[in-house]
Amino acid sequence: MGRLFGTDGVRGVANADLTAELALGLSVAAAHVLAEAGTFEGHRPTAVVGRDPRASGEFLESAVVAGLASAGVDVLRVGVLPTPAVAYLTGALGADLGVMLSASHNPMPDNGIKFFARGGHKLADELEDRIEALYTSHGAGEPWDRPTGGGVGRVRNYDEGFDNYVAHLIGVLPNRLDGLKVVLDEANGAAARVSPEAFARAGAEVVTIAADPDGLNINDGCGSTHLSLVRDAVLEHGADLGIAHDGDADRCLAVDAEGNEVDGDQILAVLALGLREQGHLRKNTVVATVMSNLGFTLAMEREGIELVQTAVGDRYVLEEMKREGFALGGEQSGHVIILDHATTGDGTLTGLMLAARITATGRGLRDLASVMDRLPQVLVNVPDVDKSRVDSSAELAAAVADAERELGATGRVLLRPSGTEPLVRVMVEAPDTEQARSVAGRLADAVKSALG
Repeated sequence: MGRLFGTDGVRGVANADLTAELALGLSVAAAHVLAEAGTFEGHRPTAVVGRDPRASGEFLESAVVAGLASAGVDVLRVGVLPTPAVAYLTGALGADLGVMLSASHNPMPDNGIKFFARGGHKLADELEDRIEALYTSHGAGEPWDRPTGGGVGRVRNYDEGFDNYVAHLIGVLPNRLDGLKVVLDEANGAAARVSPEAFARAGAEVVTIAADPDGLNINDGCGSTHLSLVRDAVLEHGADLGIAHDGDADRCLAVDAEGNEVDGDQILAVLALGLREQGHLRKNTVVATVMSNLGFTLAMEREGIELVQTAVGDRYVLEEMKREGFALGGEQSGHVIILDHATTGDGTLTGLMLAARITATGRGLRDLASVMDRLPQVLVNVPDVDKSRVDSSAELAAAVADAERELGATGRVLLRPSGTEPLVRVMVEAPDTEQARSVAGRLADAVKSALG
């Protein structure tokens, strides 16, 4: 069996890959590993448990709660809230552990389990490995200490979580949103109540779409992976901007008043300039991944802002931010981390900060986002190749060098082995789409030839 934990927790088809037994067993193992690590020392441990509205989250939540309580952990069940809300409440309530049940932007049949350590931060890889190892040994019959009597965990609903989280979001805004009309696409997900409430309390006029989750319709033709819905609504209602979340609302993409898409790179650029103006862009640096558009790199260079790039994945962005004390980072996909106010990507917070920048400057989103020009970017997946030889093939290195000479300083090439599939991703940026497609096609052929 491969490693259960991926880059963002444990995911799979609910009740097939991700079963109640697995959820219960991982929760027991997590409680024991954190106890052994000294997290619970000297006090009775507490966990915050939340979920997105997927139907499978109902039974998986019960399994997680049962596992934690059976291991002696008191549980605060916060119900349907975004992933960043669970992370925030874990820290704000002084809990020892947070658990979120969600598969983010994945389709409804999937689900996932994500653990947060004390303070609301993602668990270290080493702790995830220990949890997985202990889960495996328990499954093989190794006994574990079971508390009895008053030692078992107690479970209660924590309904105050919604208001606490919304109050936090409003409290960190630099200015109100009065006079702004916003369309919010909630992806029929975890932010269906939170996001409209926060924007309304901040003073915006709110139009909501895909905000009626029924357990089955999450991410179904809506949200940050289907921007046509929010684009049409912005144009229909004459809104100033549209915000689209994914199922667990840890990401945010936008459209401007004319219906143009504003991606994570552009949002990062707008927020970076705003934070610098406010004196909050620590070390004058923003963190992004190697998949960020070259236009973003050129814009930051032109504006005199330092850029640090990491491997693809918001956890790597966050690790770099925490290590160096940076304030802002994110991905093109809309995972934006504002570390002064959140320990993970927070789509609602990002949308609020973007809207606040519009009202503070009196400029439209299209104008603000024009700080960077997106270069045409073409991505080609090359399957059924030996991805382990991407960095060692002389033939492939020669093909990449030829492509880079052709593009010069106005383009970029990136070859990246997939972390989950037997394929290599070829990404090319160029001044025009036709050149990007041409170069990407040649490189895809070179990958097949050299690694096939």
